[in-house]
Amino acid sequence: MSSFSDANAVSGYAGRTEQLVPGLHHLHRMTGLLLAERAPADARILVLGAGGGMELKVFSQMQPNWRFDGVDPSAEMLQLAKTNLGSDASRVTFHEGYIDSAPDGPFDGATCLLTLHFLPEPERRQTLRAIQRRLKPGAPFVAAHHSFPNKGAEMDRWLARNAAFAVASGVAASQAMNSIQAMKERLPVLSPKQDEAILGEAGFSDVELFYAGFTFKGWVGYKSVE
Repeated sequence: MSSFSDANAVSGYAGRTEQLVPGLHHLHRMTGLLLAERAPADARILVLGAGGGMELKVFSQMQPNWRFDGVDPSAEMLQLAKTNLGSDASRVTFHEGYIDSAPDGPFDGATCLLTLHFLPEPERRQTLRAIQRRLKPGAPFVAAHHSFPNKGAEMDRWLARNAAFAVASGVAASQAMNSIQAMKERLPVLSPKQDEAILGEAGFSDVELFYAGFTFKGWVGYKSVE
């Protein structure tokens, strides 16, 4: 994730992400609505992978009385989030680091968007358990990231569709094709069945798929009430 410290990568993050993620703005809005189903009007929300501030901006506009803790390992991306949020940045406490840098909570809800696909499975499991521990019983958690069959011809087919979407969104064809090989080599992607299974193992119940955009999938689940 070192590219998130590169000045050019940081400045172009929003535009590049919009080209790569189908329905990005709707994903953020749907996430806010799913949180609001259970979170109170004065909720405190944990946002893991908050750099850039794109989802924070949407959430803050949807819910004027929510407060947030935003966590991201990139100082440059956190600064971009502060800039993009403007006056709403005062409602966010920023934490540079990973999930262990987040307060203990308890939080009324949490999100982790476009982040978990960077984590190898053991670290992903640990991160999900750490998020779950920080939530109030019954609180919602929303995750969305690359999740597709990770072997053979089926994987290649979905990666080709992902690249085709990027090209249709204005990405150079050569760049889109190079991204296929990079994803194969660098991203420890899990299949949707594997992703759903580890959400359940981490202590989230009633896990439901709510978003599918080619190689991207999104789920909502709730901290199990003991």
